[in-house]
Amino acid sequence: METVNITINGIACEAPKGSTILAAAKLAGIDIPTLCYLKDINEIGACRICMVEADEGRGARLVASCVYPISEGMKVYTNTPKVLGYRKKTLELILSDHDKKCLSCVRSGKCELQALCQEMGVEDVDMYKGIANEFEIDDSAAHMVRDNNKCINCRRCIAACEKTQGIGVIGANNRGFITEVSSPFGMGLGDTSCVSCGQCIAVCPVGAIYEKSDADKILEAIADPEKHVVVQTAPAVRAALGEMFDLPIGTPVEGKMVAALRRIGFERVFDTDFGADVTIMEEANELLERVTKGGVLPMITSCSPGWIKYAEHYYPDQLEHLSSCKSPQQMFGGLLKTYYAEKMGWDPKSIVSVSVMPCTAKKFEIGRDDQSAAGVPDLDYTMTTRELGRLVKRCGINFTALPDEKFDDPMGESTGAAVIFGVTGGVMEAALRTAVWKLTGETNDSPIEFKEVRGFEGIKEATYTAGGVSVKVAIASGLTNAKVIMDKIRAGEADYTFVEIMACPGGCINGGGQPQVPAKVRNFEDYRAKRASVLYGYDDSMPIRKSHENPSVQKLYAEYLGEPCGEKAHHILHTSYVKRTVHDINAWNNK
Repeated sequence: METVNITINGIACEAPKGSTILAAAKLAGIDIPTLCYLKDINEIGACRICMVEADEGRGARLVASCVYPISEGMKVYTNTPKVLGYRKKTLELILSDHDKKCLSCVRSGKCELQALCQEMGVEDVDMYKGIANEFEIDDSAAHMVRDNNKCINCRRCIAACEKTQGIGVIGANNRGFITEVSSPFGMGLGDTSCVSCGQCIAVCPVGAIYEKSDADKILEAIADPEKHVVVQTAPAVRAALGEMFDLPIGTPVEGKMVAALRRIGFERVFDTDFGADVTIMEEANELLERVTKGGVLPMITSCSPGWIKYAEHYYPDQLEHLSSCKSPQQMFGGLLKTYYAEKMGWDPKSIVSVSVMPCTAKKFEIGRDDQSAAGVPDLDYTMTTRELGRLVKRCGINFTALPDEKFDDPMGESTGAAVIFGVTGGVMEAALRTAVWKLTGETNDSPIEFKEVRGFEGIKEATYTAGGVSVKVAIASGLTNAKVIMDKIRAGEADYTFVEIMACPGGCINGGGQPQVPAKVRNFEDYRAKRASVLYGYDDSMPIRKSHENPSVQKLYAEYLGEPCGEKAHHILHTSYVKRTVHDINAWNNK
């Protein structure tokens, strides 16, 4: 590899040829602050926070380090009075058109702009007070709110929507001082073909976009003695919730999470992993039925609501490929208000079913049609991981001092197969553990780990043979990768048997509702792998690692559901889909 020799702040350094100053400085152990920069998707040099002085033999001049390439013999200065003064002035100018209600902002204490202002010594936040933009708040979407009065026009959300997800329902409208990030022709986000994935929220450095919260309604329900308020938590939440309390990325906090939920006041604390095990029972049987009876192939997983909405909007002609299984959240909710309600003698109408998810698209999912097994919605409210972290703090609970507690039974018992649902390839691996058993009849000798489907490549493929049947699988995470797979299926060029698609890159561990990771970490550290290691660690340590071996699941089918994919199971655990259209601009203009 060809390298280039430079000096940074008088220290000799070496970096690969073609590196930017920002990347070279990182290799040398020097952090240059950024706001707009996101590695690979938003390298635009727009915010000017990363400015440094660079001397290539013609005298030092200010350049944007995130886009400026290094050259042999270059001298770089990152902390001169001129550089530091420039950064401070830039921050003051950004604040001149920024809604500075920091005390009530959802990002206060976790805001990248706020942190930079503290680091740069910005004291007079009204240095350039004058005319400021006033934008209407857009709350038209089911899952989020956009407040452009706090937007700093960094374009990170635009890059995530367009380049990471391939959707592009937001962009920079107008020019100059009145530039704003919004949808075409000023449409509300809820009127577009947004899939509710929340990746825009995940990358926003400030509080300009945030999820809608039902925390007040949940607390009111908990205080109502006529209500049974029950909560379930997704596998990926336990891998990231600790970050809300400044624990290192990759800290497992399942026990403390359960304890915190009990102290908030939930009557029962259950594990969505139970629903994931049931999902595998249904999904594996549905797959085998399609394979043996000539059904539509490939069958595609239906656990990710962002992916489902994407398929409905962009591939409405391919919906027959989707598994009819509800997501684990919705399966659990359906069982809670039927099976569990009967066991407890509770009226389903008295149950308030709450979930904690790493996903903002769940907020759209709970309002979908055909998600009401007991005649009432399977789920009433859903919180993101971030919302739970904030609620724990609001309730005065010292999270890190809590003891480890266990989920309630019988719907708290789960397997290693269920916990890996939270990482890309996990649903596929869990399904294979049961499908191979179904095909071969083997128990102890059937494989547990299918490592070919693990990892963070955007698209993975593998072929397995069991019981004389060859199964070719594909896994995609992130919707730009989903498009590649779906275009092949639509063109008749795919010979897959089973496909897993997750809307978010890396799966639920990187969901739009997970704790935000600042750009200085997101750009240079593999935070997804750290979170994934938590889930694989739980899987490795669990005594039961195959969904069909879960005794509570076996009891559920024996006592209540009957056969997987049977009539009763289908009524409670399966759903249908809607052919949607990409937003119609002409229809909007004719309103």
